[in-house]
Amino acid sequence: MGPGQRVAVFGAYGHTGRFVVAELRERGFVPVLSGRDAGKLRALAASRPGLDVRPASVDDPDSLDRALAGTAAVINCAGPFATTAAPVIEAALRAGVPYVDVAAEIEANVDTFAHFADRARAAGAVIVPAMAFYGGLGDLLTTAAMDDWTAADEAHIAYGLSGWHPTAGTRAAGAVSRRRRGDRRVRYRNGGLEYHRDDLPTVPWSFPDPMGRRDVVGEFTMADVVTVPSHLSIPDVRTYMTVEAARDVSAPDTPAPAEADERGRSAQTFVVDVVVRSGGRERRAVARGRDIYAVTAPLAVEAVDRVLTGRTQTTGVASAGEIFDAPAFLGALSAHLSVELRV
Repeated sequence: MGPGQRVAVFGAYGHTGRFVVAELRERGFVPVLSGRDAGKLRALAASRPGLDVRPASVDDPDSLDRALAGTAAVINCAGPFATTAAPVIEAALRAGVPYVDVAAEIEANVDTFAHFADRARAAGAVIVPAMAFYGGLGDLLTTAAMDDWTAADEAHIAYGLSGWHPTAGTRAAGAVSRRRRGDRRVRYRNGGLEYHRDDLPTVPWSFPDPMGRRDVVGEFTMADVVTVPSHLSIPDVRTYMTVEAARDVSAPDTPAPAEADERGRSAQTFVVDVVVRSGGRERRAVARGRDIYAVTAPLAVEAVDRVLTGRTQTTGVASAGEIFDAPAFLGALSAHLSVELRV
């Protein structure tokens, strides 16, 4: 197991998919380019000679089977995941290969746990949803901050983004989620998801340097409300977003990310500040880095590497913090993230 293994990337030509393909190649894997648009796949392959192009559609199970044939794993980068996750998971189960996705859609991640947990566990399969900046990173940081605690009263995950230029995929996924929840908002309270129409509060948050004190939108709920409670006993999980970034992603005219370095990353920077509290005690984990879409690639590829080399703690459908050793995983991302634990 190791370098040279083929890994299918569904949605390889998308913004995040391109980062994943590049990261796989850098790590010694051989990406298999897949997705719905054969023309875009061929265009991507033209700049990366020697890679297989395998068009596939979620409406055509046989095409998905061909896409995964001979691969060691699949990374699904194609949203909306409400449409793509289940068919690609089914194909992964048929092929007997691990499945990882980068879904930030709350409802799609709930569906993955609900619909595939029993089957995946019985088959000894590995399915890791939300292995991305939203969902995966927050879960790893929360798990690492918990350390030896077996339970906590509350977890707060604050996203300090310098700005947020959303991709077309982000906009499409957000629209699907809003339709699915009838334009209601969602939060995690008292051990469960609650849908509501309350106005979202704006509150101050003191981020670690270099961001400092910023106004954040409270209950700007992200995929962490699915991943964290899936394995940690925390009845109250809250996520926050800097006001500027929340405005950016909500505005219809905010442009897509623009390349600002040789790796294709944007100039966006972030600080993720996680606080867990239990009985008056507090623990904290902080991550700093650049470009939320670019950093998703090492998260997803590190997950695949660890699954394929047996560095896992469970099988079935599992979030990042449950299936991996969270501190070790975060430490392996030192080229992409700086992480500080205060436990």
